[in-house]
Amino acid sequence: MKLIYAIVQNKDAGRLSKKFNENNVRATKLASTGGFLSEGNTTFIIGTEDEKVDSVLELIKDCSQKRKEFVNPVVNSHAGEFTQPLEITVGGAIVFVTPVDEFKRF
Repeated sequence: MKLIYAIVQNKDAGRLSKKFNENNVRATKLASTGGFLSEGNTTFIIGTEDEKVDSVLELIKDCSQKRKEFVNPVVNSHAGEFTQPLEITVGGAIVFVTPVDEFKRF
């Protein structure tokens, strides 16, 4: 048995949650924050059999695509503050797969 932690951008979480339901994957969904922009993320926790890990990872990969966005960071200078749009890559998923020594459901 494995425990999968998948951290995805909020924009991808709804689509991934729907795919989990369609494929009978049980997941616990948690709100989380982090990363360069400290934007909201969603962390899914999934317990699954070893032979199903690859199919769960494929669902995560399919629903968590990277994309380009523009942000306007504030830059301080002696002449005042100004902003210049900055293109960054967001999205994708960070996934951890860990072994489970014991599993119980009460």
